Amino acid sequence: MDLKKLEEKYAVPSKELVEDVKQIEGDIMLLGIAGKMGVSMGKLLVDALKLAGKDNKVYGVSRFSDPKAKSQVEESGIIAIACDLLNDEQLFNLPDVANVIYLAGHKFGTVGNEDFTWAMNTYLPGRVSEKFKNAKIVAFSSGNILPFVKLNEGGVDEDAVPEPIGEYAQSCLGRERVFQYFAKKNSTAMLIYRLNYAVDFRYGVIMEIGKSVWNGKPIDLRTENVNVIWQGDANEIAIRSLLHCESPAKILNVTGPETLSTKWVAKEFAKLFGKEAKFVHEAEGTALLNNASECHRLFGYPKVTIREVIELNATWIQNGGEEFGKPTHFQERGGQF
Repeated sequence: MDLKKLEEKYAVPSKELVEDVKQIEGDIMLLGIAGKMGVSMGKLLVDALKLAGKDNKVYGVSRFSDPKAKSQVEESGIIAIACDLLNDEQLFNLPDVANVIYLAGHKFGTVGNEDFTWAMNTYLPGRVSEKFKNAKIVAFSSGNILPFVKLNEGGVDEDAVPEPIGEYAQSCLGRERVFQYFAKKNSTAMLIYRLNYAVDFRYGVIMEIGKSVWNGKPIDLRTENVNVIWQGDANEIAIRSLLHCESPAKILNVTGPETLSTKWVAKEFAKLFGKEAKFVHEAEGTALLNNASECHRLFGYPKVTIREVIELNATWIQNGGEEFGKPTHFQERGGQF
């Protein structure tokens, strides 16, 4: 199995994305590009612009503490800029652009490093909002700010009152509130992109469940249900969201249409692997579940289905594909990351 060709097959821009990027005017900057989604999103954007016959510049900004990440960005045709976003001088010296996708944030390692988490997740959005007050901004947020709900409630929509548990989720709500404030103050068009959970070959809830089945490890069922969306689909939605920014800021839940059972996912992997799925604990009856019907109205249903995702992850695991080594901790119920 040629894993590189498999990955390339799922990285081709859709016709819908190409049509939408034709309408994006001006250059685009991805802040915090070196995270799990940024590099693939930047490459997808560059490829879509080429197919659309557009010459918008795409900038990728990060500290680039890992030189490999900077090389990957530059090889994709993105203009890489090394910048500590918390350094005001460096931030305000960035090129002015018409479009910003804000991916910067801090999650894992929050415990014991709470001050940095709040600085990244809540203070920085205000500085970015002032720097790019004349741009359209798609700001990534998290479904972690929302309440745990019973399965029969079908997930919560954008009108739900947030109930963040733990300092990471609280700081994410702070990020939303700060962006919302500056969207009103400066009449900046924004879209707050509430994502849970993106999955891909190298990371995510589905891969974690598959790895557990493959290695004979039991799966914790306390949080027995979850929403996921293929990273490629999530990337396309983020880019296309630049056309849906508003002031006051529009909030958009982004995830797949299914409320998945982790037990069912594990059993599907067990069939593919010819192994037994093992489980521990009992379901507590609530989970972080989003109603993303507005997202599906705007952009259609995700193109990569959950059964495809499971099969892709099974193939990746069986063939020893590389991993990011960044667990999602989707089972976490106390907000400790």
